[in-house]
Amino acid sequence: MATSDQMAYGVPMVSVVAGGLCVPYPVELIVKKKHHGFFDVNYQVLDVKGNLFLQVDGSYMSLYRKRIMRDPAGFPILTMREKAITGQKWAVHRGESSDRGDVIFSVQRSHCNHMKTRLQVFLPSNITQDICNFQVVTSYPFKSATVYKGDSAIAEVNYNLLWKSFCKGTKEDFRVKVYPGVDYAFIVALLIILVESNIMFCAA
Repeated sequence: MATSDQMAYGVPMVSVVAGGLCVPYPVELIVKKKHHGFFDVNYQVLDVKGNLFLQVDGSYMSLYRKRIMRDPAGFPILTMREKAITGQKWAVHRGESSDRGDVIFSVQRSHCNHMKTRLQVFLPSNITQDICNFQVVTSYPFKSATVYKGDSAIAEVNYNLLWKSFCKGTKEDFRVKVYPGVDYAFIVALLIILVESNIMFCAA
């Protein structure tokens, strides 16, 4: 459950996946996406020194996409599941569970206008879903995005185009800035959903 009233070292925490994934200082991450053959995809989440923070794996072989986030040792943290092949809705569960009681948050895609796309993020406690708990707003041409809690930004994402990698079609890099006290696994999960929903991409 996300909380903003708990404190870690005097910094308010925004904890969605786990409190241990919140640190009292900004976190700069590099997310590298790589395809393995036609069906398998892998993400590595590194800090600026090259230390592995998280890893995400999955396959394109099933009708609905599923991506599993793991810690550096390979232990599953959460699973992202596409609820419709259009990429409009996703559900995120703890570990590798698919039980309704283990849902951490859900995501729904909507369009602000023709220049922007938004992801609305809902926590399980938000029964009516009249107002989203978080939102992710992209900016045309979808090379950057900002994560908001209410009106406050809590993270920024930028597509890092490397022309050589783009031509090869095998690698994509993203830079993520997570604000102090914010759950970085939560932010990375939102980025993965952006990418897998074909929202976050390089438009020529």
